[in-house]
Amino acid sequence: MKSITIKGSQRESVGKVSTKALRNAGKVPCVLYGGDKPMHFSAEEFSFKDLVYTPNAYTAVIELENGEKFDAVLQDIQFHPVTDKILHVDFYQLFEDKPITMNIPVHLEGNSPGVRNGGRLLFRKRKLAIKALPNLLPDFITVNISKLRIGGTIAVETILNDDYTILHPESTAIVQVKASRTSVAGADDEEEDEEAEGVAAEAGAEASEAAE
Repeated sequence: MKSITIKGSQRESVGKVSTKALRNAGKVPCVLYGGDKPMHFSAEEFSFKDLVYTPNAYTAVIELENGEKFDAVLQDIQFHPVTDKILHVDFYQLFEDKPITMNIPVHLEGNSPGVRNGGRLLFRKRKLAIKALPNLLPDFITVNISKLRIGGTIAVETILNDDYTILHPESTAIVQVKASRTSVAGADDEEEDEEAEGVAAEAGAEASEAAE
């Protein structure tokens, strides 16, 4: 998984006065959990842009002024209720041998025959919660819809993977195609019939050639 670097400064004082001063200076107070003890630091607000305001999933590399670096994931973020400014960020430290839980975006690939025939595509799960070791975290999960017909569903059970555990019931629908007013009744069945007829015709031709 790709990482975003957050350059920060370790905080010695964590009281309300120092926190307010940080925010007035355009910085965000942060805490890194998961280690021996919580580590308090601050970072420029603009440095969170690519980590927070994106549909993609990233890990973070927290780089302090003294040269220390910590691999982490964004755990929680607080926004101002009026201005939407970032008020506080919590991170959780990553360790190579400890699984981590993250929400990973789902990418659809292929063209659904059900949609081509007028069906409505319902994208039920745009993100999936997974648990994996840090080095096995995917940037996204790909779901192929090239065989998804009207009335069809792709569920979690069809995309299970040995690299990570999907934390949803196997029956959870990820994407579906429902009939709509403009959908062509029986169109999918007709396509299947045409394919079957083509196979039968080829078989018949081969049989005639063999008889000759």
